[in-house]
Amino acid sequence: MKQKTIRDVALDVLLQIEKNQAYSNLLLNQTVKKANLDQRDVGLLTEIVYGTVQRRDTLDFYLEPFIKKGVKKLDDWVRVLLRLSLYQMIYLDRVPDRAIVHEAVTIAKRRGHQGISGMVNGVLRNVRRQELRSFDEVKDDVNRLAIETSHPLWLVRRLVAQYGFEEARQMCLTNLEPPQVTVRVNQTKASIEEAIELLSQEGIDTVRGYLSNDALIIEKGNVTHTEAFKNGVITIQDESSMLVARALAPEEGMHVLDCCAAPGGKSTHLAEQMNDKGRVTALDLHDHKVKLIQQLCERLQLKSVAGKTMDARLAKDSFEKASFDAILVDAPCSGLGVIRRKPDIKWTKSVKDIEAIQNIQKEILTAVVPLLKPGGRLVYSTCTIDRTENEEMVQWFLDSHDDFRLDSSLSERLPQHISEKAKFEEGSLTILPHHFNTDGFFITAMIKQ
Repeated sequence: MKQKTIRDVALDVLLQIEKNQAYSNLLLNQTVKKANLDQRDVGLLTEIVYGTVQRRDTLDFYLEPFIKKGVKKLDDWVRVLLRLSLYQMIYLDRVPDRAIVHEAVTIAKRRGHQGISGMVNGVLRNVRRQELRSFDEVKDDVNRLAIETSHPLWLVRRLVAQYGFEEARQMCLTNLEPPQVTVRVNQTKASIEEAIELLSQEGIDTVRGYLSNDALIIEKGNVTHTEAFKNGVITIQDESSMLVARALAPEEGMHVLDCCAAPGGKSTHLAEQMNDKGRVTALDLHDHKVKLIQQLCERLQLKSVAGKTMDARLAKDSFEKASFDAILVDAPCSGLGVIRRKPDIKWTKSVKDIEAIQNIQKEILTAVVPLLKPGGRLVYSTCTIDRTENEEMVQWFLDSHDDFRLDSSLSERLPQHISEKAKFEEGSLTILPHHFNTDGFFITAMIKQ
Protein backbone atom coordinates (compact mmCIF):
# COMPACT_ATOMS: atom_id res chain seq x y z
CA MET A 1 0.00 0.00 0.00
CA LYS A 2 2.84 2.39 0.78
CA GLN A 3 4.16 2.24 -2.79
CA LYS A 4 0.76 3.10 -4.29
CA THR A 5 -0.10 6.58 -5.46
CA ILE A 6 -3.15 8.46 -4.17
CA ARG A 7 -5.04 7.63 -7.41
CA ASP A 8 -4.17 3.94 -7.02
CA VAL A 9 -5.53 3.95 -3.48
CA ALA A 10 -8.61 5.91 -4.59
CA LEU A 11 -9.25 3.34 -7.33
CA ASP A 12 -9.07 0.48 -4.80
CA VAL A 13 -11.50 2.23 -2.45
CA LEU A 14 -13.94 3.14 -5.22
CA LEU A 15 -13.91 -0.42 -6.57
CA GLN A 16 -14.81 -1.79 -3.16
CA ILE A 17 -17.65 0.72 -2.88
CA GLU A 18 -18.84 -0.24 -6.39
CA LYS A 19 -18.56 -4.02 -6.02
CA ASN A 20 -19.28 -4.65 -2.36
CA GLN A 21 -21.51 -1.68 -1.54
CA ALA A 22 -18.96 -0.83 1.17
CA TYR A 23 -19.64 2.36 3.13
CA SER A 24 -17.36 5.09 1.78
CA ASN A 25 -16.75 6.77 5.16
CA LEU A 26 -15.79 3.54 6.99
CA LEU A 27 -13.70 2.27 4.09
CA LEU A 28 -11.82 5.57 3.78
CA ASN A 29 -11.00 5.60 7.50
CA GLN A 30 -9.65 2.03 7.33
CA THR A 31 -7.65 2.79 4.16
CA VAL A 32 -6.06 5.93 5.59
CA LYS A 33 -4.92 4.02 8.69
CA LYS A 34 -3.43 1.17 6.61
CA ALA A 35 -1.79 3.36 3.97
CA ASN A 36 -0.01 5.63 6.46
CA LEU A 37 -0.71 8.65 4.24
CA ASP A 38 0.55 12.19 4.66
CA GLN A 39 -2.23 14.47 5.96
CA ARG A 40 -2.25 16.49 2.71
CA ASP A 41 -2.72 13.29 0.73
CA VAL A 42 -5.60 12.25 2.98
CA GLY A 43 -7.46 15.40 1.96
CA LEU A 44 -6.95 14.73 -1.75
CA LEU A 45 -7.87 11.05 -1.41
CA THR A 46 -11.06 11.95 0.46
CA GLU A 47 -11.96 14.56 -2.15
CA ILE A 48 -11.42 12.17 -5.08
CA VAL A 49 -13.36 9.30 -3.48
CA TYR A 50 -16.34 11.32 -2.21
CA GLY A 51 -16.43 13.47 -5.34
CA THR A 52 -16.39 10.51 -7.71
CA VAL A 53 -19.17 8.76 -5.78
CA GLN A 54 -21.21 11.98 -5.54
CA ARG A 55 -20.93 12.77 -9.28
CA ARG A 56 -21.07 9.20 -10.60
CA ASP A 57 -23.95 9.50 -13.06
CA THR A 58 -22.88 12.95 -14.26
CA LEU A 59 -19.40 11.59 -15.00
CA ASP A 60 -20.87 8.64 -16.92
CA PHE A 61 -23.06 11.06 -18.91
CA TYR A 62 -19.94 13.02 -19.91
CA LEU A 63 -17.93 9.86 -20.73
CA GLU A 64 -20.60 8.10 -22.80
CA PRO A 65 -19.92 9.81 -26.20
CA PHE A 66 -16.21 8.91 -26.00
CA ILE A 67 -16.65 5.16 -25.46
CA LYS A 68 -17.82 3.15 -28.47
CA LYS A 69 -19.43 0.26 -26.59
CA GLY A 70 -20.76 2.49 -23.81
CA VAL A 71 -19.64 3.09 -20.22
CA LYS A 72 -21.55 0.11 -18.80
CA LYS A 73 -19.67 -2.37 -21.03
CA LEU A 74 -16.28 -1.44 -19.58
CA ASP A 75 -14.56 -3.56 -16.92
CA ASP A 76 -15.36 -2.18 -13.47
CA TRP A 77 -11.81 -0.98 -12.77
CA VAL A 78 -11.51 0.77 -16.15
CA ARG A 79 -14.84 2.55 -15.71
CA VAL A 80 -13.91 3.67 -12.19
CA LEU A 81 -10.44 4.81 -13.33
CA LEU A 82 -12.00 6.96 -16.07
CA ARG A 83 -14.54 8.40 -13.61
CA LEU A 84 -12.00 9.39 -10.97
CA SER A 85 -9.71 10.89 -13.65
CA LEU A 86 -12.53 12.86 -15.23
CA TYR A 87 -13.71 14.02 -11.79
CA GLN A 88 -10.30 15.58 -11.16
CA MET A 89 -10.18 17.18 -14.62
CA ILE A 90 -13.60 18.80 -14.28
CA TYR A 91 -14.00 19.58 -10.58
CA LEU A 92 -10.46 19.95 -9.14
CA ASP A 93 -7.89 22.51 -10.23
CA ARG A 94 -4.82 21.66 -8.19
CA VAL A 95 -3.42 19.03 -10.62
CA PRO A 96 -2.83 19.78 -14.35
CA ASP A 97 -4.93 17.69 -16.77
CA ARG A 98 -1.85 16.26 -18.48
CA ALA A 99 -0.60 14.87 -15.14
CA ILE A 100 -4.01 13.29 -14.46
CA VAL A 101 -4.03 11.65 -17.91
CA HIS A 102 -0.43 10.45 -17.53
CA GLU A 103 -1.13 8.81 -14.17
CA ALA A 104 -4.36 7.21 -15.42
CA VAL A 105 -2.45 5.68 -18.35
CA THR A 106 0.31 4.44 -16.01
CA ILE A 107 -2.29 2.76 -13.76
CA ALA A 108 -4.04 1.24 -16.80
CA LYS A 109 -0.73 -0.21 -18.08
CA ARG A 110 0.03 -1.74 -14.70
CA ARG A 111 -3.44 -3.20 -14.17
CA GLY A 112 -4.35 -4.11 -17.72
CA HIS A 113 -2.62 -4.29 -21.09
CA GLN A 114 -1.43 -1.99 -23.87
CA GLY A 115 -4.87 -1.86 -25.51
CA ILE A 116 -6.63 -0.71 -22.35
CA SER A 117 -4.01 1.93 -21.53
CA GLY A 118 -4.32 3.21 -25.10
CA MET A 119 -8.09 3.42 -24.78
CA VAL A 120 -7.83 5.28 -21.44
CA ASN A 121 -5.31 7.66 -22.99
CA GLY A 122 -7.52 8.28 -26.04
CA VAL A 123 -10.73 8.84 -24.05
CA LEU A 124 -9.17 11.32 -21.60
CA ARG A 125 -7.28 13.21 -24.32
CA ASN A 126 -10.47 13.51 -26.37
CA VAL A 127 -12.33 14.80 -23.32
CA ARG A 128 -9.62 17.46 -22.90
CA ARG A 129 -9.90 18.56 -26.52
CA GLN A 130 -13.68 18.67 -26.87
CA GLU A 131 -16.48 20.47 -25.04
CA LEU A 132 -18.44 18.38 -22.59
CA ARG A 133 -21.94 17.50 -23.72
CA SER A 134 -24.81 19.68 -22.47
CA PHE A 135 -27.52 18.59 -20.05
CA ASP A 136 -29.95 20.32 -22.44
CA GLU A 137 -29.76 17.15 -24.55
CA VAL A 138 -32.04 15.58 -21.92
CA LYS A 139 -35.51 16.93 -22.64
CA ASP A 140 -37.42 15.58 -19.63
CA ASP A 141 -37.02 17.91 -16.60
CA VAL A 142 -36.88 15.15 -13.99
CA ASN A 143 -34.43 13.01 -16.00
CA ARG A 144 -32.23 16.05 -16.57
CA LEU A 145 -32.25 16.92 -12.86
CA ALA A 146 -31.25 13.32 -12.01
CA ILE A 147 -28.26 13.40 -14.40
CA GLU A 148 -27.21 16.97 -13.65
CA THR A 149 -27.16 16.40 -9.88
CA SER A 150 -26.17 12.73 -10.11
CA HIS A 151 -29.09 11.20 -8.21
CA PRO A 152 -30.90 7.97 -9.13
CA LEU A 153 -34.03 8.65 -11.16
CA TRP A 154 -36.35 6.82 -8.71
CA LEU A 155 -35.19 9.09 -5.88
CA VAL A 156 -35.60 12.32 -7.86
CA ARG A 157 -39.09 11.25 -8.94
CA ARG A 158 -39.94 10.52 -5.31
CA LEU A 159 -38.63 13.88 -4.08
CA VAL A 160 -40.50 15.75 -6.83
CA ALA A 161 -43.72 13.88 -5.98
CA GLN A 162 -43.35 14.68 -2.26
CA TYR A 163 -41.97 18.23 -2.36
CA GLY A 164 -42.45 19.65 -5.86
CA PHE A 165 -39.78 20.18 -8.51
CA GLU A 166 -38.07 23.30 -7.16
CA GLU A 167 -37.71 21.99 -3.59
CA ALA A 168 -36.40 18.66 -4.95
CA ARG A 169 -33.92 20.53 -7.15
CA GLN A 170 -32.59 22.53 -4.17
CA MET A 171 -32.15 19.34 -2.15
CA CYS A 172 -30.30 17.55 -4.96
CA LEU A 173 -27.96 20.51 -5.54
CA THR A 174 -27.23 20.84 -1.82
CA ASN A 175 -26.41 17.12 -1.64
CA LEU A 176 -23.43 17.81 -3.91
CA GLU A 177 -21.90 20.38 -1.56
CA PRO A 178 -19.39 19.39 1.15
CA PRO A 179 -21.01 19.32 4.61
CA GLN A 180 -19.88 21.81 7.23
CA VAL A 181 -18.33 20.54 10.45
CA THR A 182 -20.22 21.52 13.58
CA VAL A 183 -19.51 20.72 17.20
CA ARG A 184 -21.68 20.67 20.29
CA VAL A 185 -20.25 22.30 23.39
CA ASN A 186 -20.54 20.12 26.48
CA GLN A 187 -21.98 22.71 28.84
CA THR A 188 -21.33 20.55 31.90
CA LYS A 189 -17.66 21.39 31.24
CA ALA A 190 -17.55 24.80 29.52
CA SER A 191 -19.69 27.66 28.32
CA ILE A 192 -19.92 28.48 24.61
CA GLU A 193 -17.61 31.48 25.13
CA GLU A 194 -15.02 29.37 26.97
CA ALA A 195 -15.11 26.73 24.22
CA ILE A 196 -14.63 29.38 21.51
CA GLU A 197 -11.59 30.70 23.41
CA LEU A 198 -10.10 27.24 23.99
CA LEU A 199 -10.43 26.35 20.30
CA SER A 200 -9.07 29.72 19.23
CA GLN A 201 -5.95 29.11 21.31
CA GLU A 202 -5.41 25.91 19.31
CA GLY A 203 -5.82 27.64 15.94
CA ILE A 204 -9.45 26.63 15.29
CA ASP A 205 -11.72 29.34 13.83
CA THR A 206 -15.39 29.04 14.82
CA VAL A 207 -18.68 30.89 14.54
CA ARG A 208 -21.80 30.40 16.61
CA GLY A 209 -24.33 27.90 15.30
CA TYR A 210 -27.64 29.02 13.88
CA LEU A 211 -30.07 26.30 15.00
CA SER A 212 -28.81 25.22 18.41
CA ASN A 213 -27.44 27.46 21.14
CA ASP A 214 -24.76 24.92 22.09
CA ALA A 215 -23.44 24.63 18.51
CA LEU A 216 -20.26 25.97 16.93
CA ILE A 217 -19.50 25.84 13.22
CA ILE A 218 -15.84 25.05 12.46
CA GLU A 219 -14.52 27.40 9.79
CA LYS A 220 -10.87 26.30 9.86
CA GLY A 221 -8.89 23.52 11.49
CA ASN A 222 -9.22 19.88 12.53
CA VAL A 223 -10.98 19.76 15.90
CA THR A 224 -10.31 16.08 16.61
CA HIS A 225 -6.63 16.91 17.27
CA THR A 226 -7.42 19.57 19.89
CA GLU A 227 -7.20 19.33 23.66
CA ALA A 228 -10.76 20.69 23.82
CA PHE A 229 -11.94 17.61 21.92
CA LYS A 230 -9.76 15.14 23.85
CA ASN A 231 -10.92 16.59 27.19
CA GLY A 232 -14.60 16.34 26.33
CA VAL A 233 -15.37 20.04 25.96
CA ILE A 234 -16.79 19.45 22.47
CA THR A 235 -18.14 16.62 20.35
CA ILE A 236 -18.88 16.55 16.63
CA GLN A 237 -22.58 16.60 15.78
CA ASP A 238 -24.68 18.14 13.03
CA GLU A 239 -26.75 21.13 14.11
CA SER A 240 -30.12 19.75 13.05
CA SER A 241 -29.35 16.58 15.01
CA MET A 242 -28.80 18.72 18.13
CA LEU A 243 -32.45 19.79 18.05
CA VAL A 244 -33.61 16.26 18.92
CA ALA A 245 -32.53 16.42 22.58
CA ARG A 246 -34.03 19.92 22.82
CA ALA A 247 -37.31 18.55 21.49
CA LEU A 248 -37.33 15.93 24.25
CA ALA A 249 -36.24 18.53 26.85
CA PRO A 250 -35.35 16.20 29.75
CA GLU A 251 -35.02 17.62 33.25
CA GLU A 252 -32.67 16.78 36.11
CA GLY A 253 -33.54 13.51 37.84
CA MET A 254 -35.50 12.02 34.93
CA HIS A 255 -35.07 8.47 33.62
CA VAL A 256 -34.88 8.65 29.81
CA LEU A 257 -34.79 5.83 27.26
CA ASP A 258 -32.83 6.32 24.02
CA CYS A 259 -33.89 3.35 21.90
CA CYS A 260 -31.44 3.42 18.98
CA ALA A 261 -28.57 5.25 20.56
CA ALA A 262 -25.20 4.50 18.91
CA PRO A 263 -22.79 6.15 18.55
CA GLY A 264 -24.20 8.18 21.45
CA GLY A 265 -24.44 11.77 20.21
CA LYS A 266 -28.04 12.26 21.29
CA SER A 267 -27.75 10.17 24.48
CA THR A 268 -24.88 12.32 25.71
CA HIS A 269 -26.71 15.51 24.69
CA LEU A 270 -29.68 14.38 26.79
CA ALA A 271 -27.31 13.78 29.73
CA GLU A 272 -25.74 17.23 29.27
CA GLN A 273 -29.20 18.81 29.26
CA MET A 274 -29.91 17.14 32.59
CA ASN A 275 -26.55 18.38 33.96
CA ASP A 276 -25.59 14.70 34.23
CA LYS A 277 -28.19 14.31 37.01
CA GLY A 278 -30.60 11.52 36.15
CA ARG A 279 -30.36 8.41 33.98
CA VAL A 280 -30.20 7.84 30.24
CA THR A 281 -30.56 4.20 29.24
CA ALA A 282 -29.02 3.96 25.77
CA LEU A 283 -29.87 0.86 23.72
CA ASP A 284 -28.25 -0.48 20.60
CA LEU A 285 -28.47 -3.78 18.78
CA HIS A 286 -24.73 -4.38 18.54
CA ASP A 287 -22.06 -4.79 21.24
CA HIS A 288 -19.39 -2.89 19.32
CA LYS A 289 -21.75 0.07 18.90
CA VAL A 290 -22.60 0.12 22.61
CA LYS A 291 -18.83 0.35 23.22
CA LEU A 292 -18.81 3.51 21.07
CA ILE A 293 -21.46 5.01 23.36
CA GLN A 294 -19.38 4.12 26.42
CA GLN A 295 -16.21 5.58 24.88
CA LEU A 296 -18.01 8.84 24.09
CA CYS A 297 -19.34 9.07 27.66
CA GLU A 298 -15.82 8.55 29.00
CA ARG A 299 -14.41 11.32 26.79
CA LEU A 300 -17.23 13.72 27.72
CA GLN A 301 -16.96 12.61 31.37
CA LEU A 302 -20.68 11.90 31.71
CA LYS A 303 -21.78 9.34 34.29
CA SER A 304 -25.55 9.29 33.79
CA VAL A 305 -25.60 7.30 30.53
CA ALA A 306 -25.81 3.50 30.69
CA GLY A 307 -25.25 1.70 27.38
CA LYS A 308 -27.06 -1.61 26.93
CA THR A 309 -26.95 -4.12 24.05
CA MET A 310 -30.58 -4.77 23.15
CA ASP A 311 -32.98 -4.83 20.22
CA ALA A 312 -35.37 -1.97 21.02
CA ARG A 313 -38.21 -4.12 19.67
CA LEU A 314 -37.73 -6.38 22.72
CA ALA A 315 -37.46 -3.55 25.26
CA LYS A 316 -40.91 -4.15 26.74
CA ASP A 317 -39.72 -7.58 27.94
CA SER A 318 -36.77 -6.10 29.84
CA PHE A 319 -38.15 -2.97 31.51
CA GLU A 320 -41.17 -2.41 33.71
CA LYS A 321 -44.24 -0.70 32.33
CA ALA A 322 -44.35 3.07 32.74
CA SER A 323 -40.75 3.17 34.03
CA PHE A 324 -39.45 6.03 31.83
CA ASP A 325 -40.21 9.74 32.07
CA ALA A 326 -39.35 10.33 28.42
CA ILE A 327 -38.43 8.19 25.40
CA LEU A 328 -36.43 9.00 22.29
CA VAL A 329 -36.86 6.87 19.16
CA ASP A 330 -34.22 8.17 16.76
CA ALA A 331 -35.31 5.51 14.33
CA PRO A 332 -33.30 3.49 11.83
CA CYS A 333 -34.14 5.07 8.47
CA SER A 334 -33.11 5.36 4.83
CA GLY A 335 -30.71 8.22 5.72
CA LEU A 336 -31.75 10.32 2.72
CA GLY A 337 -31.11 13.50 4.73
CA VAL A 338 -27.38 12.78 5.08
CA ILE A 339 -26.40 12.06 1.45
CA ARG A 340 -23.73 14.80 1.61
CA ARG A 341 -21.93 12.89 4.36
CA LYS A 342 -22.58 9.42 2.94
CA PRO A 343 -22.90 9.78 -0.83
CA ASP A 344 -23.07 6.03 -1.41
CA ILE A 345 -26.57 6.07 0.15
CA LYS A 346 -27.85 7.37 -3.19
CA TRP A 347 -26.68 4.26 -5.00
CA THR A 348 -27.31 1.56 -2.39
CA LYS A 349 -30.84 2.42 -1.21
CA SER A 350 -34.04 1.50 -3.04
CA VAL A 351 -37.80 1.87 -2.60
CA LYS A 352 -37.82 -1.67 -1.17
CA ASP A 353 -35.33 -0.62 1.52
CA ILE A 354 -37.62 2.26 2.53
CA GLU A 355 -40.60 -0.08 2.76
CA ALA A 356 -38.62 -2.63 4.80
CA ILE A 357 -37.31 -0.03 7.26
CA GLN A 358 -40.86 1.27 7.85
CA ASN A 359 -41.80 -2.10 9.38
CA ILE A 360 -38.87 -1.82 11.81
CA GLN A 361 -39.86 1.76 12.71
CA LYS A 362 -43.40 0.58 13.50
CA GLU A 363 -42.16 -2.36 15.57
CA ILE A 364 -39.88 -0.15 17.69
CA LEU A 365 -42.57 2.47 18.34
CA THR A 366 -45.11 -0.20 19.27
CA ALA A 367 -42.64 -1.96 21.59
CA VAL A 368 -41.63 1.08 23.66
CA VAL A 369 -45.05 2.68 24.13
CA PRO A 370 -45.90 0.70 27.31
CA LEU A 371 -42.63 1.83 28.93
CA LEU A 372 -43.56 5.53 28.97
CA LYS A 373 -45.24 7.06 32.00
CA PRO A 374 -48.59 8.81 31.48
CA GLY A 375 -47.85 12.47 30.77
CA GLY A 376 -44.41 11.51 29.44
CA ARG A 377 -43.00 12.73 26.15
CA LEU A 378 -42.10 10.52 23.18
CA VAL A 379 -39.89 12.00 20.46
CA TYR A 380 -39.66 10.26 17.08
CA SER A 381 -36.86 11.50 14.82
CA THR A 382 -35.11 10.46 11.61
CA CYS A 383 -32.29 11.71 9.39
CA THR A 384 -34.37 11.13 6.27
CA ILE A 385 -36.51 13.53 4.26
CA ASP A 386 -38.84 10.80 2.96
CA ARG A 387 -42.39 11.54 4.00
CA THR A 388 -43.46 7.90 4.25
CA GLU A 389 -40.89 7.44 7.02
CA ASN A 390 -41.79 10.75 8.65
CA GLU A 391 -45.25 12.35 8.52
CA GLU A 392 -46.96 9.15 7.38
CA MET A 393 -45.27 7.12 10.13
CA VAL A 394 -46.43 9.60 12.77
CA GLN A 395 -49.98 9.54 11.39
CA TRP A 396 -49.95 5.74 11.49
CA PHE A 397 -48.75 5.84 15.11
CA LEU A 398 -51.43 8.31 16.23
CA ASP A 399 -54.13 6.31 14.44
CA SER A 400 -52.92 3.15 16.21
CA HIS A 401 -52.44 4.69 19.67
CA ASP A 402 -55.32 6.86 20.81
CA ASP A 403 -53.63 7.50 24.17
CA PHE A 404 -51.08 9.79 22.42
CA ARG A 405 -51.44 13.32 21.12
CA LEU A 406 -49.10 15.65 19.28
CA ASP A 407 -47.11 17.93 21.58
CA SER A 408 -48.13 21.41 20.44
CA SER A 409 -45.44 23.01 22.64
CA LEU A 410 -42.57 21.61 20.51
CA SER A 411 -42.01 24.91 18.69
CA GLU A 412 -41.61 26.71 22.04
CA ARG A 413 -38.59 24.53 22.92
CA LEU A 414 -36.79 25.29 19.66
CA PRO A 415 -35.49 28.65 18.37
CA GLN A 416 -38.32 30.55 16.66
CA HIS A 417 -36.17 31.71 13.75
CA ILE A 418 -35.98 28.11 12.49
CA SER A 419 -39.49 28.66 11.10
CA GLU A 420 -38.05 31.19 8.58
CA LYS A 421 -37.18 28.25 6.33
CA ALA A 422 -37.94 24.95 8.04
CA LYS A 423 -41.43 23.55 8.22
CA PHE A 424 -43.12 23.57 11.64
CA GLU A 425 -46.42 21.72 11.92
CA GLU A 426 -48.22 20.87 15.15
CA GLY A 427 -45.77 18.77 17.14
CA SER A 428 -43.31 18.29 14.30
CA LEU A 429 -40.42 19.90 12.44
CA THR A 430 -38.95 19.13 9.02
CA ILE A 431 -35.52 20.53 8.11
CA LEU A 432 -34.38 19.97 4.53
CA PRO A 433 -30.63 20.06 3.68
CA HIS A 434 -30.81 23.38 1.80
CA HIS A 435 -32.68 25.22 4.56
CA PHE A 436 -29.66 25.82 6.80
CA ASN A 437 -26.82 23.85 5.16
CA THR A 438 -27.32 21.03 7.68
CA ASP A 439 -28.43 17.41 7.48
CA GLY A 440 -32.05 16.81 6.56
CA PHE A 441 -33.99 15.92 9.71
CA PHE A 442 -37.50 15.18 10.95
CA ILE A 443 -38.59 15.52 14.58
CA THR A 444 -42.00 14.88 16.15
CA ALA A 445 -42.92 15.15 19.83
CA MET A 446 -45.96 13.37 21.29
CA ILE A 447 -47.45 13.19 24.79
CA LYS A 448 -48.87 10.06 26.41
CA GLN A 449 -52.22 10.93 27.95
